[in-house]
Amino acid sequence: MSKKEFTITVYTENQIGILNRIAIIFSRRKINVESLNTSPTEVDSVHRFTIVINETEDVVKKLCRQIEKQVEVLKAYYNTEEEIVWQELALYKVPTDIIATEVKVERLLRENGAHTVVIRKDYTVFAVTGHREETEALIKVLEPYGLIEFVRSGRVAILKGSSDFHDRLKEFEKQEPGEDVRENEFLSENEKVFSM
Repeated sequence: MSKKEFTITVYTENQIGILNRIAIIFSRRKINVESLNTSPTEVDSVHRFTIVINETEDVVKKLCRQIEKQVEVLKAYYNTEEEIVWQELALYKVPTDIIATEVKVERLLRENGAHTVVIRKDYTVFAVTGHREETEALIKVLEPYGLIEFVRSGRVAILKGSSDFHDRLKEFEKQEPGEDVRENEFLSENEKVFSM
């Protein structure tokens, strides 16, 4: 089985040290992380890790199972590029005097969908969102004009499917109810008996 790019999405409780424990799982298996992004989700106190790696599907399945063994992890999913909508943000710093004098650069930035973030006397910062190929293409465009600095964010991704995290969490709880869920089910049954 050949390696390909996978995006792993991990839903966790917001706890100190969880990033370190997840990173250790990758380093023990000598798996290089291509991109990493963390952010809050639409559910209070639940965070999302978006991790991009190049591996075989078997390795990714095992990796997700290992990640899910962490106490604070609610669920880990993996997807191919075809199953998600994703973007990255890139910032480019270029000398302001060149941008001011070279009209061609301004046109190239417009053609590449860049917008201005800040203009100072010595430099101007532009931003682009898109896939890696798009953000890297603008590096080549700006290099001849004195690209000072470039930085790219980690991937942010959402599933193309219409089911949201709330549905997935309910589905997960039905399949493998935790102690709290079992306790609530037990109480519900007792309440029914006493209400008869």
